[in-house]
Amino acid sequence: MTDLATLWDHPEPHTYYTRVMPEDIDGLKHTNNTVYVKWCEQVAWSHSVSLGLDLERYQALDRAMAITHSEYDYLQASREGDEVVAGTWIVSSDHKLTMTRRFQVIRLDDGVTLLRAAMRFACIELSSGKPRRMPREFLEGYGPAVIAHDS
Repeated sequence: MTDLATLWDHPEPHTYYTRVMPEDIDGLKHTNNTVYVKWCEQVAWSHSVSLGLDLERYQALDRAMAITHSEYDYLQASREGDEVVAGTWIVSSDHKLTMTRRFQVIRLDDGVTLLRAAMRFACIELSSGKPRRMPREFLEGYGPAVIAHDS
């Protein structure tokens, strides 16, 4: 296997390792597209938790980062038993209301990128669902995780 560090679109992603399970396979005998969406959600949530922003914290602050836009580029198929790693980076934030994450899913066996994706998030008040400024805790948690990038 190739060194993963050379395969990522950006350095030092937060990662989530998994294996394609039988229930992930669709009628075309490959991983269903919704499974990739799930992996992106899982790695994004894992990253938030690692930054100290878990569900309990969101509820205590009455704030959350909600997805407002998603794009997925499915590049190659994966199949049952494939081991994959999903990586994520926060690539931009206005430090007020919005931030953007990028994602990449790589098959470990051959180093092939299976998917690239992006999600835009907006800070909302949980109790009302309305957009609200990011609280200090979000700025302190997510802010330092924003990477510099060229794209």
